[in-house]
Amino acid sequence: MSPGIFKKQYTRVGARPGTLVISKQSPRPVVRGIFYNPQSVDDHLIEDLDQLPEILKAETVGWIDVQGFGDRSVMNKIGSIFSLHPLLLEDVVNVPQRPKTELYDDQLLIVVRMVRLKDPEEQSRYRVDMEQVSIVLAKNYVITFQERYGDILDPVRKRIKSGKGIIRKRGADYLAYAIADTIVDGYYPVLEGVGNDLEAMEDEVIRNPSPEVLAELNTLKNQLINLRRAVWPQREAVNSLVRGDYSLIGEDVRLYLRDTHDHCIQTSEVAEMYREMATGLMNTYLSSVANRTNDVMKVLTIMASLFIPLTFMAGIYGMNFEHMPELHYQYSYPLLWLVMSLTCVGMLIFFWRKGWIGRG
Repeated sequence: MSPGIFKKQYTRVGARPGTLVISKQSPRPVVRGIFYNPQSVDDHLIEDLDQLPEILKAETVGWIDVQGFGDRSVMNKIGSIFSLHPLLLEDVVNVPQRPKTELYDDQLLIVVRMVRLKDPEEQSRYRVDMEQVSIVLAKNYVITFQERYGDILDPVRKRIKSGKGIIRKRGADYLAYAIADTIVDGYYPVLEGVGNDLEAMEDEVIRNPSPEVLAELNTLKNQLINLRRAVWPQREAVNSLVRGDYSLIGEDVRLYLRDTHDHCIQTSEVAEMYREMATGLMNTYLSSVANRTNDVMKVLTIMASLFIPLTFMAGIYGMNFEHMPELHYQYSYPLLWLVMSLTCVGMLIFFWRKGWIGRG
């Protein structure tokens, strides 16, 4: 199992609801805001959180992106400014949560899992990097909370800045859809990368079934199990956005979310197919190892079978009896070697005709 992917930060027993449990490894929060309307866009880092209420009063759609949870006071202040429910903030910070959707008064929480392939230079057995992204949708703004710095959401930012498409003409619900859709689409290159690894290992499993190959197969299988654990509840979460009675999501946006739901179904099916493929490769590996073991045992058995009659003959003439007529015969020694050699040749011919050696 990939270390840390499903290692949850739990609140202590008896703690009040809404208690934030922040990992010591979590980086300090960096808050970035993108505020736009059809005519303009403003993108900048927000160093003074007290400015947010004034900015959000403007006739714009706001995207507040928070990366890192490492400062409890900052997280609590964000929760206070946006009147986030304590349980909502708890789900945001106490990661990982199961992908889901929950409505808190006039705010909708959407929890998804973002995946991406790690840099090949990173010293890690696990190529797939996975983190929770929490999307909070309100009437005129969207807040995204990410565990770490960096994401795969730059295409959405570029669409907003360039004004391409309809994103700047739509409301916050369309922005939330665009973010969720980009995260779901991010599973395709990850699954493609894992699939390429599986295909590359097919010949290796047959030609060189080494312990290193088995370890790599086990790693890939664990990655696919973790991907499947993320995809299946995510599929349900997106489906609830399509079918749920959420006034924050317009009917026009639900049409786009149906497409996202289809993508969730496709990725879940691909993940399941690759998981079965990895299981099949592991079975093939075990069969290859068993066949090699059988080959070794066959060679050892043939060698032992050859020496059984030879040992018998050597045992008879190695007995310490005084009266053995063959011992005084002039050609007894070369004759014994001839008989032993013919016995070995005869047995090898018998084994060959039976198909036990030299065939297949």
